[in-house]
Parts: sequence; C-alpha cells; structure tokens
Amino acid sequence: MSDTLPAVPAHDESGTDSAVAILAPRTPRSEKIMRIAIPIGMLVLAVIAWHLTVVLNNIPKYILPAPADVAKSLLTDYPTLLPALWVTLRITFTALFLALVGGVALAILLVQSRWIELALFPFAVILQVTPIIAITPLLLIYAPDTQTALLICSFLVAFFPILSNMVAGLKSVDHNLLNLYDLYGASRWQTLIYLKIPAAMPYFMAGLRIGGGLALIAAVVAEFAAGTAGEGSGLAFRLLEAQYRLNIPRMFAALILLTATGIAIFGLTSFISWFSLHRWHESAIRREN
Repeated sequence: MSDTLPAVPAHDESGTDSAVAILAPRTPRSEKIMRIAIPIGMLVLAVIAWHLTVVLNNIPKYILPAPADVAKSLLTDYPTLLPALWVTLRITFTALFLALVGGVALAILLVQSRWIELALFPFAVILQVTPIIAITPLLLIYAPDTQTALLICSFLVAFFPILSNMVAGLKSVDHNLLNLYDLYGASRWQTLIYLKIPAAMPYFMAGLRIGGGLALIAAVVAEFAAGTAGEGSGLAFRLLEAQYRLNIPRMFAALILLTATGIAIFGLTSFISWFSLHRWHESAIRREN
C-alpha cells in the first residue's frame, strides 16, 4: 500500500468562501408590477374623480376645467408653453449644476481648513435663511439682465442643501479609519479622496435630491417676483398671464408641466443616487429578509 496521499489541485477553492457565489437579492416580479400599477391606478382614479366633480356639479371651465379641457390646452397652447418650459428648465439645470460644483468645492475647503470654515460658513447660512423673494428685487437691480437674476436666485436656494449635506458627509467618517490612514502615513488629500469623499456620497446624493427640487421652486418663485415677460419668460409668467386672462385651462396646463418637471428631476436625481450607491451602501442595498 502506498503511503502517498492523492494529489490535490493547488488552486482548488471548493469549500471556501471564494467558491460561493454571492447573489444580490432580487425584487419579486409581482412586487415590481405593483410598484408601477398602484401609483398609476391611483392617478387614474384621481383624474376620474376630478372629471366627475366638474361634470356632476356643472362647474364652468373658468373656475375648474375638466381634465379634457386641460389636455386640449396642452395641445393647442404648446407653441407658447414649450418655449417657456425650456426657459425654466435651462435656468433650473444651470443653477443646479453651479450649485453642485460650488457646494462640493466649498465643502471640501471648509473641511480641509478650520479657518476657512469659520470665515465662510456664516455667510452661507445668512444666504440660506434670507427669503429669496426678499432679495430678488436687489438682484434685478444689480444683475445685468433678468435671466441672470433668476439664475442667481435659483442657485442660492439649491446651493446650501448641497453644501451642508456634503460638509456633514465629509465630517461623518469613522474616526478609527481616520486613525488608520494617519498610521499608514496618508496625506490629507489621499485621506480626502480615498476615505472622506466615498463616505460622504450618501449625504451628497441626499443633498442632490433636495437641491434639484429647490432649484425648480426657486426659479418659479423668482420669476413670480420678477414678473418677467416677453420671449425669455418661463412657465411662471405663463401661469400669471393665464390667471390675468382667466384662461384657467392654460393655467392648469402650465401647472401640470411644472409638476411633471419636478417629478422628472426627482426621478433623475433618485436614479443617480441609486446607481451610485446600490452596489455598496446600506441605504440602497435591498435586505435579504
């Protein structure tokens, strides 16, 4: 009998953790269908209730238009509403982009330097707590044109949530990990790039979702305060114009476009957040049980 043992492959990983496939928990198909069907069904029921309320009570369209009247206004007034929608979208997304760049850059400076934080953060708080409608007249005086004033208003409102969330995220790093980086001699910028910024991503994504909605709201409110008209006017002015002319179907049509825009911005920012976090962060990973 030979005393030699059977040869074992050098790289045999059977029975080890490497041989176990880790499968991400999947959402059941029925649950996916319900997530879509229930909101759509409730929306359809709300439209039906709206229609029945108008028809059964014989409410005139200059008080409350029926859904069909609003849909007709969307079709017939699109040459007026779509350019206005584009103006509002341009202001909103430009302000959001500037708020993202400025908020993240300033948050990094505040966290990297205690003196800069003490010097600049109070000004950010002052701009946040000052009502935007109160400073709009001043911006209309000092800005080179009305569109720039609206852009500044929208930027100021979206800027602080992104800044404050990013600062909170950069400061929420586990102190034990910071000590570990110090132990291995990592520089301040290496700690920032490889530890602090990844840890701050959930906070940044929360600020992005908040800032996206606030940028749209600020653009509309600022245009209400400015009362702009003409070719460069946005949906806010079209709302006021429809109100003055008692064109309530067009007013509802403009309001629906604004609501749809807000929903689209929230959906886009939520998707960006999920796409960035769903593989590694607990807030976006589906629980197995």
